[in-house]
Amino acid sequence: MEKRMETTSGAVSGLHHLALRAGDFDRTVTFYTDGLGCRAATRWGQPPGRAVMLDTGDGSHIEVFEGGQPGAKPEGALLHFALKTADCDASYARALAAGAKGTVEPQDVTVEAKPRPFSVRLAFCTGLDGETIEFFQKTG
Repeated sequence: MEKRMETTSGAVSGLHHLALRAGDFDRTVTFYTDGLGCRAATRWGQPPGRAVMLDTGDGSHIEVFEGGQPGAKPEGALLHFALKTADCDASYARALAAGAKGTVEPQDVTVEAKPRPFSVRLAFCTGLDGETIEFFQKTG
């Protein structure tokens, strides 16, 4: 049986999404949808600032942003990863207490997406190895 994390204040409850900055937005979206079977759950923005949230089928997503540089990157195209949480503020505080560096304090954001806008509370920090971590709390 799979062991679940305790639901203490600030504990995360799973991976919400990974974010990529694509050098060729349309080609990348086609790769993940037609090639790997992901489904476009929501889209927003206009060229050159489009984005799409691709449902991987298990409640996790791949978020693809337009505007990356074409070609291979030494560290890949990973922009950030987002962890689901029921309490963004507590998760952010917990990460800072564990040694992370805060980069975006908790804030409420409404994404004007299609087929419908959605609201979240989010925060960002830099982990101990330089990785960008987002705390993602669905609010509406």
